[in-house]
Parts: sequence; structure tokens; C-alpha cells
Amino acid sequence: MHISILYEDDDLIIVDKPSGLLCVPGLSDPDNLHDRVLTYHKNARVVHRLDMATSGLVIFALNHEAQKRLSKMFEHKTIQKRYIAVVAGNVSENEGEIISPLICDWESRPKQKVDWLSGKWSHTQYQVLERKNNSSRICLTPHTGRTHQLRVHMEQLGHPIFGDQLYCHPGINDRADRLLLHAKSLVFTQPITQKPISVILEPSF
Repeated sequence: MHISILYEDDDLIIVDKPSGLLCVPGLSDPDNLHDRVLTYHKNARVVHRLDMATSGLVIFALNHEAQKRLSKMFEHKTIQKRYIAVVAGNVSENEGEIISPLICDWESRPKQKVDWLSGKWSHTQYQVLERKNNSSRICLTPHTGRTHQLRVHMEQLGHPIFGDQLYCHPGINDRADRLLLHAKSLVFTQPITQKPISVILEPSF
């Protein structure tokens, strides 16, 4: 099983997850990124995940101490993540932020929705990189890690991500054969050695 390795040391490994592949085992498909990484390193441990439809950078710890420290870093938002997305329409502002509380839409699971009474606070910053053919290429920086946060926030802004089978309106999601959302960069301090790490992977779209 092929895996694309972008960074590796004694404590962690950073790999490229293809769109359409689960991060961990699931009911829908036995193939998943964690099992693929385990064939390369038998001690690989999960510390975070991407949606099945999202591509890009994923970190796996290679020992218990690294897993514990990396998990704390994700919890305390000390790992900087940036994503690239292509969305429908021309986003009017060059940059901005979206702050709204999200909760599971139980009647339409796995969809999430904005709920100002019971939702969990979520925060996304965006910057427009290019506008072309009634679409916008944007850089997204999530400051919280809610399920489907970037997908819901862009739909809330009125600019759903192309290829989003859950949140796009009919006629928009078929303009791409996959979700055009990619985890482009990870910047953090290696939790064991304290070495600064910056890994960037441009999207294929």
C-alpha cells in the first residue's frame, strides 16, 4: 500500500492523505491511512484526522510520549494548520473570519449545522488568493477543530467548496470530481526535541 512521506524523525511521521481515503478504519471501507502507515512503521499512533474527502498532511506519532504531547498540542491549538480550498462564486472580501457555533445535525448525520444556542464555538480565518471563472481559491486557517468546520463555514458564507457532497447546492458539487479542500501546511515545534518543523504540500487541484 503506497504512502507518501513528507517528514519523518524518531517521534513522528507526516504523510499525504489522498482524498477519498479514511484516516482510521471505518464501516464503509476497510482501507485507511493508519493501516497503510502501520505497514511502514508498526508503532504509528493516531493524533488527529482529516475528513475522508479532504486531502493533505496528517501527523502520526511513533511512540506513546510523542502521541501524548502531540495530542495536547492539537488540544491547545499550538500546531498551526492551513488549508487550500476552491469555492463557488467570487468571495467579495479579500480576507475575513467566520465565528459561529456548530453542532451535529442529527436528522442529517454526518452533517453539521450552525446552532447559536447549543453549538460549540468555532473560528475560521480566510484569505482570497485568486478569483477566476466565478470561483475563488482561498487559504483557510482554522483556530478550532470542529467536525466539517471549514466546509460548514464556507457554506455559511455563501461560497460552498466545490465537490462537497454534503454542503453544496445541486449543480455546484458536480463541478469537481472530489472535494476541493486540502490540508496544505503544518507548522509546530517538535514536542520531544523542540526542533521547529514546517511542512508544506501544495494541492493537486
